[in-house]
Amino acid sequence: MTIDIKEVENKKDLRTFIFLPEKIHADHKQWLPPLYMDEWKLFSPDKNTSFEHCTTIRLLAYEGTTPVGRIMGLIQHNYNQIHKQNSARFAFFECYESQEVFNALIKYVEQWALGHGCQDIIGPMGFSDKDPQGFLTSGFGEETMMVTNCSLPFMKDFIEAEGYRPYVHLYQYDVPLTRDVAKHYKPFAQRVEERNGIHVLEFTSTHAVKPYIQPVFELINKTYRDIYGFSTLSDVEIKEFSTRFLPLLNARLIKIITNCEGEVIAFVVAMADLSKGIKKAGGRLFPSGWFHLLRAAGKSKRLVLLLGAISVEMRNKGLDAVLGDRLLRSAIKIGFTSLDSHLIMKDNYKMRREIERMEGHRLYKTYGIYSKVLEKKGD
Repeated sequence: MTIDIKEVENKKDLRTFIFLPEKIHADHKQWLPPLYMDEWKLFSPDKNTSFEHCTTIRLLAYEGTTPVGRIMGLIQHNYNQIHKQNSARFAFFECYESQEVFNALIKYVEQWALGHGCQDIIGPMGFSDKDPQGFLTSGFGEETMMVTNCSLPFMKDFIEAEGYRPYVHLYQYDVPLTRDVAKHYKPFAQRVEERNGIHVLEFTSTHAVKPYIQPVFELINKTYRDIYGFSTLSDVEIKEFSTRFLPLLNARLIKIITNCEGEVIAFVVAMADLSKGIKKAGGRLFPSGWFHLLRAAGKSKRLVLLLGAISVEMRNKGLDAVLGDRLLRSAIKIGFTSLDSHLIMKDNYKMRREIERMEGHRLYKTYGIYSKVLEKKGD
């Protein structure tokens, strides 16, 4: 049957785009639905300020009247300008197991990117590194964590068959949390605190965290510049991000370090794994989805690292040990028994060493971001 590619033009098309993965993964045990309230914001130009500095296209593939795939193409102009690149990205790519459908979608985005003068294309990669990224390359039978890609094995095979090559490798670890693990950090952490004259801020309510949101994100903007895929966050995006996640956080899992002048120089944020609650709610917060999320937050024994940073001038001074000590002690006291590293770049050897020092760690998933040089037909 002929495959037709159609651009998302109205709310009906957008609804199809958002909910199509739910149909594609209907029999996929490991698939985790997104929070659909967030999806409507993410894919709507009038609600997501990231569209303001990106050129985008949202596409659906049809066989007859049946939607069989989707993809988004985007050009992140801010990122390209800062890194002196001329790249396009593909993202949020889903289809049934059909090389024909897959090829129709990816080739459409390639031609769209060429039409905008791009030299290469990279993906899966969304607006920033905060979106799900990479195709899963190992660990297909493992459970899925929040904001990670849960692609089926054929997606990796299809993209490689189209001449794409691995560009960035991402690792995800699981670590048992025990008192022995926490003790590993404590003696050194105490010496670091005494030697550097720093202040470690701990919290019992998210309300108390609010005054530190802006300086924390300013630190992120300064320190994340060299992380692949990161784009500087505007004040509006900072507000959107904090509004999205702060209500879901346990304040006891937020640790901030300030210097003698009260400036934020390091922080770490972790949260309970809410995947079981999201799955039970089917990604829908109403009418009863919030109950499932709150219940999962209270019952979860799995800790997920969300964000962290140390100012450039304070690196290699042991502040990571201080943050690790305080966070792990709080997590164990709350009752967490395991930690998920979230995605770490393969080349981020410092972060990987911190995880791999912890007894019982397990690399349980890998992901690949792929790239391809674009060539005009006839070249």
